Amino acid sequence: MELLGHLSDGFVTAFAPLNLTLLVLGCAVGLFVGAMPGLGSVNGVAILLPVTFFVPPTSAVIFLAAIYYGAMYGGAISSIMLGIPGASTAVATTFDGRPMALKGLADRALVAAAVASFVGGTISVVLFSLFAPPLADFALKFGPPEEFALMVLAFATFIGLGGDDIPKTFFSIFIGLVFSAVGLDIISGEPRLVFGGLPGFYKGISFLVLAIGIYGIGEILWTVDSSKGKVTIAQHNVTFARLLESLRALKPTFRTMLLSSGLGYFVGILPAAGATPGSLMAYGMTKSLSKDPSKYGKGEINGVVAPEAANNAASTGSMLPMLTLGIPGSPTTAILLGGMIIWGLEPGPLLFVEQQEFVWGLISSLYIANLFTLLINLAFIPVFIWVLKMPFTILAPIIFVLCVIGGYAPAQTMHDVWLILIFGVVGYLMRKLNYPMAPAVLAIVLGPLAEKAFRQTLIGSHGDPLIFVERPLSGFFMFAALLFFVYPLYLTAKRKKARKNGPEEPARPA
Repeated sequence: MELLGHLSDGFVTAFAPLNLTLLVLGCAVGLFVGAMPGLGSVNGVAILLPVTFFVPPTSAVIFLAAIYYGAMYGGAISSIMLGIPGASTAVATTFDGRPMALKGLADRALVAAAVASFVGGTISVVLFSLFAPPLADFALKFGPPEEFALMVLAFATFIGLGGDDIPKTFFSIFIGLVFSAVGLDIISGEPRLVFGGLPGFYKGISFLVLAIGIYGIGEILWTVDSSKGKVTIAQHNVTFARLLESLRALKPTFRTMLLSSGLGYFVGILPAAGATPGSLMAYGMTKSLSKDPSKYGKGEINGVVAPEAANNAASTGSMLPMLTLGIPGSPTTAILLGGMIIWGLEPGPLLFVEQQEFVWGLISSLYIANLFTLLINLAFIPVFIWVLKMPFTILAPIIFVLCVIGGYAPAQTMHDVWLILIFGVVGYLMRKLNYPMAPAVLAIVLGPLAEKAFRQTLIGSHGDPLIFVERPLSGFFMFAALLFFVYPLYLTAKRKKARKNGPEEPARPA
């Protein structure tokens, strides 16, 4: 009853005219920011942070949180429509969202992304409301050994992302890990893999640069080559009946939404993890558990639902350590944390006692932001579909320009633009030679997190590797990773044996 009382007071705060106006505006702005390649929630919140100094602290955080939520939804738009990840959190959505668009199912993919985002966001806010303090305490039990074991579990799911060709999958993973190691050593500070001392490599290779190159430029080159210059993209007109049909088609994906939401929220509450690893791990888990993994990467609707439910759940989960412990769970919440400190709001356990109006107003606003962003997203689907009706001779240059702008905007260096072009050619060649790209992209995301946790653990244990299996949580994750690693290998061996034996030929009549 006390919880319902807090939530009702929070809804009163959230429905105040100024707060509600800022909330709706933040959702719309976030949708645009998320859909623009290279921007993402981090840049959107950072750019608009000074604007909030003219309103009360509660209104300011509600506005910035709405931008964060809207950007999580918006990242899927350019991933599906153009094949360019709007943000790193939407890269996994590209794997199946873009093939669905090419099949004339862009509206179905957009509806799936919007509804999955709504379900993931709602489940995470409910979990936030019910279990904030206990979950924050549980997140504190995750030290470097547990974080590394979780990354190993994520890597184990990569084997299922590469299809039957396990050696090519391993090669793709190792290439991603090599790219993730470019820059300065995290312990000694010595430069490594900087290609003869080129200044641009000292800061490492941006994940967004890699993703835009492979899935933006690479997609253009592949489409032109495979279609021999004649590109046609079928797309039905969006009607209310077709929208209802798309919603009904989501019924079999509800289990995927629930599992991905839980996983995304769990990864989100871990300090410094964020929504990107959560969405990638959800995609890998969903494909590994599928009865027919071969459908993924070719337009499987669960491949859109899983990452979208996970990244929205993770975005809410990342706010939990920020509010309860003062530890940002993602780069965007780090900016929110800075804003809270500027406004005189001190994060920590006492925040729920001393600033109840602010805390519960923010939590209640997340429920409302979820609903409004879903409605705005669905309302604008006909506008998004209009993009696909443009001739490819016009669309391809637009995609190319967006790729260049998206790669240049974050760091504003031509070094990143050249890398995008190089990675575009690499992505095209990988598709041409039938190498899986997903494991490489996922490895460059999780590589730095895994390396940091691994080296911290070994330093703390004086080089004893048994610590990874001696601690209960890390031991459990290691065991689960072993199962995920062995199971696809077993299925591959079983299929090869069945193909080798083949069906016995029937006896010919005498």
